[in-house]
Amino acid sequence: MSAQLTVRNVSKAYTDRPVLDDVSLTVKPGEHVGIVGENGSGKSTLLRLIAGVDAPDDGTVTVTAPGGIGHLGQTLDLPDTHTVRQAIDAALADLRAMELRLRELEADLTEDRLGEYGELLSTFEARGGYEADARTDKAVQVLGLGSIPYDRPLGALSGGERARLGLACLLAASPEVMLLDEPTNHLDPAAVVWLEDRLREHRGTVVAISHDRLFLDRVATATVEVEHATVTRYGGNYTAYLAARAAMRRRWEQAHADWCRDVGEAEHALATTAQRVAPGRAMTDNNKMAYDRNGGRVQSSVASRIRRAKERLRRLHENAVPAPPEPLRFTGGFGTGATSGVLVHFEGVRVGHRLVVPDFHIEAGQRLLVHGANGAGKSTLLRVLAGALEPDDGTVHRRGRIGYLPQDPNFVNPARSVLSTYASGLPGYPDEIRDRLRASGLLDPELFVRPVGTLSVGQRQRLALARMLSRPADLLLLDEPTNHLSPTLVEELEQALDVYPGALVVVSHDRALHGRFTGTRVLMSEGALV
Repeated sequence: MSAQLTVRNVSKAYTDRPVLDDVSLTVKPGEHVGIVGENGSGKSTLLRLIAGVDAPDDGTVTVTAPGGIGHLGQTLDLPDTHTVRQAIDAALADLRAMELRLRELEADLTEDRLGEYGELLSTFEARGGYEADARTDKAVQVLGLGSIPYDRPLGALSGGERARLGLACLLAASPEVMLLDEPTNHLDPAAVVWLEDRLREHRGTVVAISHDRLFLDRVATATVEVEHATVTRYGGNYTAYLAARAAMRRRWEQAHADWCRDVGEAEHALATTAQRVAPGRAMTDNNKMAYDRNGGRVQSSVASRIRRAKERLRRLHENAVPAPPEPLRFTGGFGTGATSGVLVHFEGVRVGHRLVVPDFHIEAGQRLLVHGANGAGKSTLLRVLAGALEPDDGTVHRRGRIGYLPQDPNFVNPARSVLSTYASGLPGYPDEIRDRLRASGLLDPELFVRPVGTLSVGQRQRLALARMLSRPADLLLLDEPTNHLSPTLVEELEQALDVYPGALVVVSHDRALHGRFTGTRVLMSEGALV
């Protein structure tokens, strides 16, 4: 198989907002490309353009794949009345049509049909057509869908189940070109590792958007960054991308520093030239004619040097090297209150069958990483800790200020502006509060006037983080805090948490976060702390 994937001079805008501007990209046959970028930068738009789901405003997208193209999400573009079996059948329709044609050709394999048969057989075998059913069963089991009857309607599935079924269908079809948008969402660690191995074995082309840094490290052979409506290609996996990006920024910073130095020297020369050229020269021998003649030469020299200094300054400003943009980051880190001792104490707490905790407490400065399978009760635990959910039985004692970040932050008034939502309850003048939100680096200032209801999930996550940063907290409760955030912002979040001195309870499936977490790990199973 030899897929060709080329994006040439492509532009795409939504409501007059440019998402991609004259971008070009080539993906070689068999490459595994990871796409990274900030929330709303245009990553999904780029993938939809490659998949042919959207059309560019300008430019061309060319994808030639004899072995087929698969886009995560296309398979389940079916009515809710369709069943799981029908979704799988739709995904495998191409392979089954190829197999049927092979049987037809084999039944009457004349010489003039040998060419067609050979090409078709090569493509079918390259896509693992003979193993398609076994591959389907394996994907369904590993992705946690084995207990779902094949006759269940798609409308009866949860969002996570639909996403995993879409991924299972794509992997079962095994097209030559796989286009994946956040494929590790809704997967447990074992399923993510299996997916990584499956994609690494894929001999065709893979283009995947992901916030999972270990996934990008294990799968990607090249990395594409989408930023400011442009794309930049880097060789290697995510770690190599970080190193190259850091080196590029250092070169940019040095070029800006050199430009500032040159401008300073030119301005200094312009300001001091007249004083440096024969300053205060006295007349000698009362020879006024010679003095005036020499003075004229001095003035001519001064004027020439001033002209040269002005010209140099003009050229420098025409070819200015601006400072590199500040990266989104936690400029102040998390604050902390002064409360000591036990901050939260559970006594006989129960929430239906979801949570049963007879005795549990969190002390100031304690750090807990709560992990466990989906449905184990982790989010319920955090909601009760935060006071967002009252238990059916038992009591919860709290001291100090608690900061809580749910998985999918929602705000009470979706029509309220971003800035007004951020400012709610905060002391200070409006300009001061605006400056504090801008200084957090979490949201572009152009978003400040937008209603929070129009924000993407990732942007709402950033606003919720900004709210948490705005006040000191004795205890932070973070439920899957790396979801919907770019990898670079996740690293900044982890760095901020590393130096946070307060108590911390984190629920996360993020393997990189697990690897660097310092503190106590707590396993939850069937609503209980193990």
